Amino acid sequence: MSETLLGYDASKYRTPDGYTSDIAVFTIISTEVGPYKPPEKELKIMLIKRAEKTKEGELNIERGKWALPGGFIKPEETAYDAAVRELREETGIDGLKIKHFGVYDKLGRDQRGWILSNAHYAIVPENKLVKRKAADDAEEVALFSMDEVFQLELAFDHKKIIEDALWFIKKDMSLTTLAKNFLPKEFVLSELQGVLLTVMDDPWLKLDSQFFRKAPTLPFIEKVVKDGEPQKTNRWSKNKAQLYRFNDFDPYVSIYNAKY
Repeated sequence: MSETLLGYDASKYRTPDGYTSDIAVFTIISTEVGPYKPPEKELKIMLIKRAEKTKEGELNIERGKWALPGGFIKPEETAYDAAVRELREETGIDGLKIKHFGVYDKLGRDQRGWILSNAHYAIVPENKLVKRKAADDAEEVALFSMDEVFQLELAFDHKKIIEDALWFIKKDMSLTTLAKNFLPKEFVLSELQGVLLTVMDDPWLKLDSQFFRKAPTLPFIEKVVKDGEPQKTNRWSKNKAQLYRFNDFDPYVSIYNAKY
């Protein structure tokens, strides 16, 4: 042992009382609204209802409240490993690509003591969540719209974590081709508009005249053409509309290209 370590006294420092991971999993749900109208799209989040007792039979903290899936990190795990495991154990969902976005460490966020939480997020197609099933110390698992979720009495500081996760989802939707995960291979512009509006609130998206003028110029989509003829469909309107698809363009935003 080095001389430096010999002089280290851990008792001089306050250490956390627990180290956890939480996961905010979002999806976009499609609902049919009638003939000649594209399905309505709505952003939802998956939550668990905390059971009355833990799997060890002890009374559960924040029992009966809705919360993000999550739990304590084992000594041999990373925060990411624990997030994947807890998601599987509490909801039966596995194989999602999740991203870490923050650490929540404010004293008082958990009645049990100074508990730190690593927050992760994902936004995935609905079919990735069809096998969801409450397990471990989760009593229920369900999807909630953004209007619904903020009306709930959420456990811990999960309202804050969800609000922050939404910002990262908005950034992903704005700066990447994330929307392609929620569209058929060939789509009309109104379908693209519906997906974008579930997360983004930019004025040009909401105003049809601006969106349908600007959208065809987006560099990452292109018209579907066969034998030199534009391919159209009346799947969502009485008049045929042009079909589009995503191309191989990979958006890249650099701060060095910004104009000041």
